[in-house]
Amino acid sequence: MSYIGLEENLLIEFKSDRNCLDNNEIIDAVVAFANTDGGDLYIGVEDDGTITGLHDKHKDATQLAAFIANKTVPPISVRVEVVEAEFPYLKISVPKRTSIVSSSTGKMQRRRLKADGSPENVPMYPYEIATRLSSLSLLDYSSQPVPDSSYSDLDPLERERLRNIIRSYRGEPSLLELNDEELDKALQLVTLNEGKLVPTFCGLLLIGKKEALLKHMPTAESSIQVLSGTDIKINESFKLPILSAFEKITEFFSAWNRSEEMEMGLFRITIPDYDIKAFREALVNAFCHRDYSVLGRVLIQITDIGMTISNPGGFIEGINIDNLLDAEPHGRNPVLADALKRIGLAERTGRGIDRIYEGSLSYGRHLPDYTQSTANSVKLFIPKGPTDKAFIQMISLEQQRMGRSLPIHSLLVMNALKNSSRCHVHELAEELKISESRIRTTVETLVVSGLIEAGGNGRGRYYMLSSKYYKKTKNTVAYIRQKDIDPIRHEELVLELLKKKGDVKRADVVDLLHVTEPQAFRILKKMADANKIRLVGSGAGSKYVLN
Repeated sequence: MSYIGLEENLLIEFKSDRNCLDNNEIIDAVVAFANTDGGDLYIGVEDDGTITGLHDKHKDATQLAAFIANKTVPPISVRVEVVEAEFPYLKISVPKRTSIVSSSTGKMQRRRLKADGSPENVPMYPYEIATRLSSLSLLDYSSQPVPDSSYSDLDPLERERLRNIIRSYRGEPSLLELNDEELDKALQLVTLNEGKLVPTFCGLLLIGKKEALLKHMPTAESSIQVLSGTDIKINESFKLPILSAFEKITEFFSAWNRSEEMEMGLFRITIPDYDIKAFREALVNAFCHRDYSVLGRVLIQITDIGMTISNPGGFIEGINIDNLLDAEPHGRNPVLADALKRIGLAERTGRGIDRIYEGSLSYGRHLPDYTQSTANSVKLFIPKGPTDKAFIQMISLEQQRMGRSLPIHSLLVMNALKNSSRCHVHELAEELKISESRIRTTVETLVVSGLIEAGGNGRGRYYMLSSKYYKKTKNTVAYIRQKDIDPIRHEELVLELLKKKGDVKRADVVDLLHVTEPQAFRILKKMADANKIRLVGSGAGSKYVLN
């Protein structure tokens, strides 16, 4: 008996065909794949991966592909191939669709994981359609009119709060010149429906009356928790318009955001536990990008080790934790996001994520962490962590000299060098998930500014923080240890390794000196020509020993 060598998951499903699999089951599985992330359906394989082969009815791949296209709406174009084995089986590759797909009978399905980790196909309910479309950037939920609502559901007091926010956060001044109705239209808080102005979900979320919010948007909930060890200091939940909730959460946050001061010449630098601008952007992102069609809440949790900000709704199509800093800005609720930008709460360029990272990097702390995010929620963890005062001072002085903030990629590179001591361009590119060309431009700019130093040549060129950083940390030894591995000391270090080890190979020199294999070969050949060492053996077993 042969096995396929795979296991079922969200992207793989097995179907037995020993008793002639019902065609409706094939269509249901294909629809479920298309409505999730695509995947491969294997027919003629048991649940445990045992290959038992195809029924004669399913051996015509071309006919089956045409059948699937005819029985799905809109038609799904799949790739079907017969895999020759002891018992032939089918592999049906289903693409992920950027629209909702159903069977010709109107049946909609999606895939999910059960509690034991195994996959299953389940019905897609009407309320899930909005979630799916918004995650594909095909539906702006916040721009839709609120059913059975009226213009009176908007709160004049919340509108005045909005105007105060425009003044306080330097939003668009022209908005303040508009009357109430003009302001609502300008920010798309209302829309015309059968000749009448009615609130959009954006309008209700920003300035809706509390009772209207509870009636029409029961999912609009937010919460803040503060824990000291296992003791709960604050645990508040509220269903309020976003602007009111934002101010309430900020008040709680400010009370628990401790800070210290650091002297730098005639100036003092305040170092908070969490950067207020980064917190504000993270909170705005949570409100902007959450999925309001599902139950849940925006949760802020502050503990002894850091702060977590989470919201219902995973990353939208095209966004993942590896491309957060480089992906084109776009969100789940564009109208809501645009309103928050225009009133001054959100970063106007749409690059609030840069501000979140900058808030940690500028203080020499660990990077913000999105790794706990899932398909159903986004979780941002901002470590509290110790501050690096030498790093803060170096960054602050350079920003004063430039008259502006350092670019986010410069901060990322400097942080990586602080943690890794020294790196090559390809190592930085791999760690930071940034192209080598951008990294190369960034590091050379930082070398010119004196923030980092370079050593070596060609592919062996490496980078490290400048001596200014190591002097401020009073760790000159670490600087010398990193810097002294230069061409002048290459031979000395190889000889020391030989005395301890007895023999070395080219790979040993690569690891020791952080050079390329061709460079290691040239160093060893030069030493052999000078009769300091000699080559023993040939081919893969060759090595060098002392003369």
